[in-house]
Amino acid sequence: MARFKQIETFVAVATRGSLSAAAQAEGVAPAVIGRRIDALEERLGVKLLVRTTRRITLTFEGSAFLEDSQRLLNDLYNAEASVSLGGVKASGHLRVTAPAGFGRAHVAPLLPAFLDAHRDVSISLDLADRLTDIVNENIDVAIRIGALDDSSLVGLKLADNRRVVVASPSYLERHGAPVTPADLVHHECLTFGTYGNQARGWQFVIDGRPESLRVTGSMECNDGAVLHEWALAGRGLAWRSMWEVGADLRAGRLRTVLDAYAAPDNAIHAVFPQRKHLPLRARMFIDHLKNTYGNPAYWR
Repeated sequence: MARFKQIETFVAVATRGSLSAAAQAEGVAPAVIGRRIDALEERLGVKLLVRTTRRITLTFEGSAFLEDSQRLLNDLYNAEASVSLGGVKASGHLRVTAPAGFGRAHVAPLLPAFLDAHRDVSISLDLADRLTDIVNENIDVAIRIGALDDSSLVGLKLADNRRVVVASPSYLERHGAPVTPADLVHHECLTFGTYGNQARGWQFVIDGRPESLRVTGSMECNDGAVLHEWALAGRGLAWRSMWEVGADLRAGRLRTVLDAYAAPDNAIHAVFPQRKHLPLRARMFIDHLKNTYGNPAYWR
């Protein structure tokens, strides 16, 4: 029991940044916290923390031990939660990140129902069109669209997603529709700037092989919602995801072109550092998204 308490105290100090903050959380004196840390370091024979009057920093060994300790505690908490109150019970704070446009439309609206079902969970949602470092930024779950480049992370497919080239009927009436991807050089292409897949160009299947084509136009923006609005306004062609433009296509506000050259599936994934030690709250949140997205009626 004493060994477990030492580890729990070490994690509290390391994550909260001070002995006093950990002591306040546990309702004990800072001296008690200090003695537990001293006993832990003596038992392990290594220095885990460097303590000064202003701050606490982890040693190399401390950083490695913190990661293992957090996994150990998560496993214990999950084991207890799985049998508490006669069933699975998630708790704790969940940190989630998602691309801004997709997150606004298809992640944020799902949070209230999840929190209503799991009253002991709280969530921070970060919406940003940047590739978040989920390990160093302590993110539990990242929603990503497209190919997963980081092999050190675990990705779970949540839903299929296609990207299509779209334009408004008015634009196509004025400029005609491209017949092949090579024709895009003669069109106004609404580009996304330097983020993600679109930084590598619009992707097509040409002669049976995936290829990326650089496209140009007089308007670019790093906000997909703006590109969407420009396409609706007839300002050019846009390469957008079906989750974003599906309703407009059904309503006739947009039309697809170059369907014969459509890119491979650009699936929606939940990404996280490790599958084995994923907190219960994160697993249940991913299940919530997957069950929702897996219902065809949701996308209609």
